[in-house]
Amino acid sequence: MRLTTLSSAVLALAHAVAAATGKAEGFAASVTGGGNGRTVYPSSNSELVSYLGSSEALNIVLTKTFDFTGSEGKATEQGCMPWGTGSTCQKAINKDNWCGNYQPNAPKTTITYDKAGMLGITVGSNKSLVGQGSQGVIKGKGLRMVSNVKNIIIQNIKITELNPEFVWGGDALTIDGADLVWIDHVTTSRIGRQHFVFGNNASGRVTVSNCDIDGRSSWSADTGCTGHHYWGLYFTGSQDTITFKNNYVHHTSGRSPKVQGNTLLHAVNNYFYSNPGHAFETASGAMVLAEGNVFQNVNAAIENGGGQVFASPDSGTNAQCQSYLGRSCQLNAYGSSGTLSGTATGFLANFQGKTIASASTAEVAKGVVNTAGFGRV
Repeated sequence: MRLTTLSSAVLALAHAVAAATGKAEGFAASVTGGGNGRTVYPSSNSELVSYLGSSEALNIVLTKTFDFTGSEGKATEQGCMPWGTGSTCQKAINKDNWCGNYQPNAPKTTITYDKAGMLGITVGSNKSLVGQGSQGVIKGKGLRMVSNVKNIIIQNIKITELNPEFVWGGDALTIDGADLVWIDHVTTSRIGRQHFVFGNNASGRVTVSNCDIDGRSSWSADTGCTGHHYWGLYFTGSQDTITFKNNYVHHTSGRSPKVQGNTLLHAVNNYFYSNPGHAFETASGAMVLAEGNVFQNVNAAIENGGGQVFASPDSGTNAQCQSYLGRSCQLNAYGSSGTLSGTATGFLANFQGKTIASASTAEVAKGVVNTAGFGRV
């Protein structure tokens, strides 16, 4: 009897160690992921794909690098060079005749890319995908949470090497029509297209926290092709609700993030660094509350093409948040950077009845550079 009790205790401890750490803040606060489901340790690419796509509630623990590069072969075809012919300029895959439709005058070139990066691994409902220490790496393929999946936690992993030389080479994290998704302490680097992309279908209750969106690359589409990735964060789904907190967004040059499509975005305590272009880009339907963020060496904190933005400009104006959030908003901070603009408050009523992330001062947010990303849970 004593042995049975001891075995149960050991199993319970193993499950606790394998499960996600902490609790989501903001809109996805009630997410449970794999919960009390089995804990599994995939040892091969095929096992990982199978576990992620299953209908079973699972806690999936990564203890190694899963390398998908070359697993689906290569493709060689004609692409184009819209941003220059230099060796550091991204080329573009002619996806859906993109070169012909949007860049008809760009020089053509023959390109060879890895097919595995083009479409991410499907993630089913009720999953926790957790990296162990700094060992949980997925190379050459992203993740997709689409088609009404729900209750998913992705924590402490790195996604990298998605055809970084080529636009349309792959997206790291795709969320389209999902609900209750928490992405935490994830590092994305050397991505061909978007680090995060939200599709056209409504995604409710999403929290992205403590992530390292690393835009450094040997190829880029910014002016002069300086190694600052342009295709960063694409928050343009219909009726999405996104909490974006404590993230380190650096060495990008645009779409960091782009917001439209009736997306309600709470951007709080993030650190934006080294951007020769623009960070926020807003368009029709955007609803952005930005507070307690740091912008350091960011040329333009916002490129405003529409929508509603509350940029937390001063203590007096920030007191208006009290009616909607139950507290004043925190000031943003700027160092050698352009400033955010926008004092719209009408959309703040959309925060009522939702779980809202807390906010620290921008001074506290400066520490995000030391805490964001995988291996730091």
